[in-house]
Amino acid sequence: MSSDRDASSLTELLDTLDQMEDEKIRVSVEDILDAVGRRSFGPMLLVAGLIVLAPVVGDIPGVPTLMAALVLLTSSQLLLGRKAFWLPGWLLNRSVSRKGFDKALKWMRKPGRWVDGLMGVRLTWMNGYLGQRATALACVLIALAVPPMEFVPFTANGAGLAFTLFGLGLVAKDGLVLALGFMITAATFAAVLIYLV
Repeated sequence: MSSDRDASSLTELLDTLDQMEDEKIRVSVEDILDAVGRRSFGPMLLVAGLIVLAPVVGDIPGVPTLMAALVLLTSSQLLLGRKAFWLPGWLLNRSVSRKGFDKALKWMRKPGRWVDGLMGVRLTWMNGYLGQRATALACVLIALAVPPMEFVPFTANGAGLAFTLFGLGLVAKDGLVLALGFMITAATFAAVLIYLV
């Protein structure tokens, strides 16, 4: 199923994902991208962040790195000015169980409604050309750091939170949420450095 329009809230994005075909016993990256649209950087970023943060799915070893690969490829292409994102077959074919995916969606419903109540159109200049490129660059840096973060307690969750905030900020055109994403990015990198030192 392909989305007719971009989601403008977390609840709308969850609704879109919930309406995917349910006959399948596994949900692939390609299924998710077909649902949210392959031209939409914000929703893709938001989905990647939510998957890393979600219990059950995000706790599977390797899932944060898989989502980081998705973010790295899409962010790099945004920096290069591409309008639609290309992804390799090996990434598109990666999948998680439908049962775990549905459980994660259900878990995200209540916080999703709460988060949507806090969103608003603020600091709109951060959603402009330069703001989006700065966000993409921050996402590239975080994505490159995620594989080693899987070995540092809780830092992969920080990366997931940063992806989620950046995605939310772009989807809802909320520059304040983007600013929070940059703060979480800095805090996550600081935590990794402190752990390593």
